[in-house]
Amino acid sequence: MSTKIEDFILLFGGDLSADVAEQINTKLSSIPTISSTHNIHKVLMSKSKDFKTALLEGPLAKPTTLAIFITQTIENEAPPEDAGACIRFFKRKTHPETLLTDKIQFAVLGLGDSNLLLDRQHTAAKDCNQVAQMLDVRLEALGGQRFCQRGESDERTGLLEVEPWIDLLVEKIKECL
Repeated sequence: MSTKIEDFILLFGGDLSADVAEQINTKLSSIPTISSTHNIHKVLMSKSKDFKTALLEGPLAKPTTLAIFITQTIENEAPPEDAGACIRFFKRKTHPETLLTDKIQFAVLGLGDSNLLLDRQHTAAKDCNQVAQMLDVRLEALGGQRFCQRGESDERTGLLEVEPWIDLLVEKIKECL
């Protein structure tokens, strides 16, 4: 069960994820309670010191912070260069299982493109969002608390899944204010 939310961190890497982060920021900022009493922090996934401080060491590393990861999968199941540092950090097998315990709640939105897959005729968003799938599982394995189900979208279908996921996220957030 999710607890009260006091702060938000939007983590993104790459142009498309930056655009979606801005959509989320706009929706959150339009909620009167959030715009007047909550902080929304934007953190680039490429800045190791920034995301580590925000998630693990700084004043935002607490159970009332919601970290929203917006991540792309590009060719060969890889993150874009701008998100690589963050993804590689969380993939490390040397982290203790308690790395994120009592630190954050998280939500993950994947942005994929099934046009990059060899078999495009029988694919969907789940087939082109490996980075988001891996990150979501890994954040939970490291003790993070999942705030809502992972979202997965496909550029081939116009990212139609993004807006409903953002709406679901915002509704859930409203319940925790």
